[in-house]
Amino acid sequence: MSPTHLLLVRHAEVEPRYQNIFGGRIDMDLSPRGHQQARTLAQYLSRRKMDALYASPMKRVQQTLAPLLANGAPQPVVIEDLREVDFGDWTGLGWDAVREQFGVSEWDWLRQLELGAIPNAESGAVLRARIEPFLRRITRDHPGQAVAIVCHGGVIRMMLAILLGLPLSKTAVFEITYASLTQVELGPREPELQLLNFTPWRELAP
Repeated sequence: MSPTHLLLVRHAEVEPRYQNIFGGRIDMDLSPRGHQQARTLAQYLSRRKMDALYASPMKRVQQTLAPLLANGAPQPVVIEDLREVDFGDWTGLGWDAVREQFGVSEWDWLRQLELGAIPNAESGAVLRARIEPFLRRITRDHPGQAVAIVCHGGVIRMMLAILLGLPLSKTAVFEITYASLTQVELGPREPELQLLNFTPWRELAP
């Protein structure tokens, strides 16, 4: 049987006031640059096979999807469990504020999430509990197909942790940029990371 290809797509750049903060469940819009990124992303993806499309319901994802749908992509299945991580008391705070108020380096956020150490936030275990059943369902329902999942950086990191058998904190070595593509092949052997953080809006710019 042919392998299943999962294309993990992060939403495009968000409006400036929400950049470099722990946005999480804040339902923000894209920036003007983000809309341009989304259009370039759609042009690139229009040349790729896509059998199914799943998406977070949050505005930044839906706005990223709009040009893709205009180019004839499959109608997305919106999944509540693909919402971004709930950062609890860190929500809306910039990196400096987190360091000052909680004594934690912003670069240590994945380990803090994994340990359940962010006050009133999801723990890594809770995040995994909502993402893993979705991944199992996708691989069951789409054998041998190409499936795109448009969502958020934290959710993509958890998917990579599950698929590649890594602790969530170890995914800190991966960059997951706005409007980036990451592809994992699921076949008879171990999952294979085939593409990581490819950004058509940057690599394919004239």
